[in-house]
Amino acid sequence: MSIMIGSKEISIPVIQGGMGVGVSLGNLAGSVAREGGIGTISMVDIGFKEPDFYTNKKESAARAFTKELNKAREISKGNGLIATNIMAALTDYKELVKTAVKAKVDAIVVGAGLPLDLPGLVETKDIMIAPIISSARALKLVVRNWMKKYDRTPDFVVLEGRDAGGHLGFKKEEIINESYSLETITKDVLSYLDELKNNIGKKIPLFVGGSFFDGNDLNMVQDWGATGIQIGTRFIATEECDVSKEFKDLIVKAKEEDIVLLHSPVGMPARAIKTPLIEKMNKERIPSKRCINCLKTCNPKTTNFCISDALISSANGDVENGLFFSGSLAYRIKGITTVEEIFKEIKNQWRKR
Repeated sequence: MSIMIGSKEISIPVIQGGMGVGVSLGNLAGSVAREGGIGTISMVDIGFKEPDFYTNKKESAARAFTKELNKAREISKGNGLIATNIMAALTDYKELVKTAVKAKVDAIVVGAGLPLDLPGLVETKDIMIAPIISSARALKLVVRNWMKKYDRTPDFVVLEGRDAGGHLGFKKEEIINESYSLETITKDVLSYLDELKNNIGKKIPLFVGGSFFDGNDLNMVQDWGATGIQIGTRFIATEECDVSKEFKDLIVKAKEEDIVLLHSPVGMPARAIKTPLIEKMNKERIPSKRCINCLKTCNPKTTNFCISDALISSANGDVENGLFFSGSLAYRIKGITTVEEIFKEIKNQWRKR
């Protein structure tokens, strides 16, 4: 069975969410693609392991991305698709998009801000483009802008609900408001996509994320009318995930009460596992060790903590100083598995449409 996404095809409608820093790189993305899904390489501080990361950030990022993309392609054996995830809030957002275009990645997915100028940076239609949104209102704004300025629409859309890990496109009070349930916002987005189909003559695929776990979740969102699901946190606890063993162990050991909300320097709420860093930042400001001017929204003189320092620390397994993003249902994960086993489970449960 094949599912068309733009001009490309996948065999199972599952996107692996982009997770940075250093969580979803070439090994994880390639392994997901090999199973027929869409693997995603995160470009957030992707060059952090390069020796010149602090002195030559743009070039180190381009070099690291090329390595990771080549690795993913080799592992995938020509199956599935390889995407990259880029945050619109990054100061070098445009350069990262251009790097991905030059490398001819299959798709560019942009979140943490609305990518209103993305089609202007990705002029070729051989590379698919997709926004990550949290409401029909946000999607309408993106689509109107893209159609008016660039005569282009998204090749697919990723909707992230309030239970997702990492940065959330909701106000804190909305996260606890039942009016913003995932089913409600999914159906709002689908209603708009149906309207849009009447204007452009095609239905844009919708992938829904927010702490999803297995094939039962895929069946649920397809019953709602969506194309597929995005899974992030569950893929962290796999042998193939690129991140440190300490990060994986923290996910496996997490209890429901360990998963908390915080305010990120990106300017959005975020969800993570409670660690000594979070307890410390609730009491005092933690200045940056070495500011690399990574965020448009961050003032290093006043920010509560440096998200780049914290995420690099987590990638390196520093439990004391790291920030460990996680979806709200991480406590359901009880051990380390493989990408292949997760997909076997999903395929066994999935009622193919």
